[in-house]
Amino acid sequence: MESKKISFKEERIRKITTLYYSQPEIQKAIFEFSKNREICPRYFEGFGKRPDSFEYPGDIFELVKRGATSFNCSEELWSDPLKIQTGMNEKQLNELRIGWDLLIDIDCKYIDFSKKATQAILKVFKNHHIKNYGIKFSGNKGFHIILPFKSFPKEIAGEKTKDLFPELPRKILAYVRFKAEEEMRDLISEEELEAFKDTKIKKGIKCNNCKEIAQEYILTEYLCPKCFRRELKKIFHNEKKEFKCPDCRTQFKINRADKIYECKKCNISSKDKPDNFSRHIEIDLFDLMGLDLILISPRHLFRMPYSLHENSGLSSIVLSEDELEKFDLKDASPLNLKVKNFMPKCKENEADYLVREALDWTKNNQISSGESKEILKGKYADFKPIILESIKDEDFPPCIKNILKGISDGKKRGLFALINFFRSVGMNKEDMEKRIYEWNKKNEVPLREGYLQTQLLWAYRKKPIMPPNCKEFYQGFGACQPNEFCNLIKNPVNYLVRKNYISNNKKEKKSTKKINKNN
Repeated sequence: MESKKISFKEERIRKITTLYYSQPEIQKAIFEFSKNREICPRYFEGFGKRPDSFEYPGDIFELVKRGATSFNCSEELWSDPLKIQTGMNEKQLNELRIGWDLLIDIDCKYIDFSKKATQAILKVFKNHHIKNYGIKFSGNKGFHIILPFKSFPKEIAGEKTKDLFPELPRKILAYVRFKAEEEMRDLISEEELEAFKDTKIKKGIKCNNCKEIAQEYILTEYLCPKCFRRELKKIFHNEKKEFKCPDCRTQFKINRADKIYECKKCNISSKDKPDNFSRHIEIDLFDLMGLDLILISPRHLFRMPYSLHENSGLSSIVLSEDELEKFDLKDASPLNLKVKNFMPKCKENEADYLVREALDWTKNNQISSGESKEILKGKYADFKPIILESIKDEDFPPCIKNILKGISDGKKRGLFALINFFRSVGMNKEDMEKRIYEWNKKNEVPLREGYLQTQLLWAYRKKPIMPPNCKEFYQGFGACQPNEFCNLIKNPVNYLVRKNYISNNKKEKKSTKKINKNN
């Protein structure tokens, strides 16, 4: 039998894993950091079982001998990680959780910009009286920053901080991201931004009051040369500029045109307060810095310090702030590393000021966990779930029925379709999650539960949208097997609505006939 050919990356990393992980200092660094954390080994392409934990430093090398190439762990801290079970509710998880560290993941495709983003966040920490934090190279093109649980207050507004996961760290991260954007603009020049042609960069005028980009238009005074009628119009970019007089239909002439900047949030314009606006470059640092609130989610894993990275073959080394400034990728070579502790020695309540400022900012900006400030545009902007009196599986369209039987290919597309289908027909959260997890077990190779959780959390952050329209999307993974009724509709939701309507009509007719017969 012909042996499977392994890729260059896999061959490269497997040549060094045994030698690298056999070092006692590497084993000790990984083991010490793993205490009270859920761990999960990776076997180049696939992950090991969850939950898992280390009992001895030597356990690390034993897993390497079985093929492990790297190790990941949770940001949450547990009294006994092995007692974690899939499907646990919030109360059960809170009973097991003893804390959590704030882990910030910065990942940009340009290592120099990842470095600047890290420096910007560290500046935010210093501005909030935080001096003790851990920094490490992610192993590829980014960095991880850690604030230990010890640095946070034990209680907030009468609630235990350990139970405020992931809501509180998400709010803190949103605030840190906002403040870091301000610091970042001082670190990146306009010339450097040319590297980010694929990143959302906006140049414009900002409101100095709220820092939002102002709306720009030309306040134009039109004059009719025949009847002398005057009209004042706001002309926005790419809008029509020529008009005819509504009285005599003569072409208007422009008498005066002034460029105006207006902040919709503060209801201020440059016409009234010209000093309130200044030139500004807005970078979508949400993309640039690789910071995503969804990364802070239950049982989310990240690469452990001194774990190797499969793609780069480099080590996730711990750095001091001075070393960050001079860091080069060759510094993370697995050969001749100096091992240091990623977890800093912090003071109790050191992050108290940061927490208070983050909560105040969150309140003022009306941001809460699980919500998004994103404005939905397009044909689904005003879409609301269709609430049906009863949702019966027999009324589901063939594509949804086929997905629910379990599939081998296109599982992620199937998950996307199911989530949006269930949300669009008003299925409650508890029932929807139950159906999703039951469906995943039927798949030939189930999706990772962490992926399911991430997609569900992401869906709840946004307004419901309709699932993809019929045929092409579902044909792509073999779920489309149309019946005669499918020809009448374009979307799975419309199918269910019509079926539901027909079923209810039949019931009403039967009920009416029965009443008439009795009468």
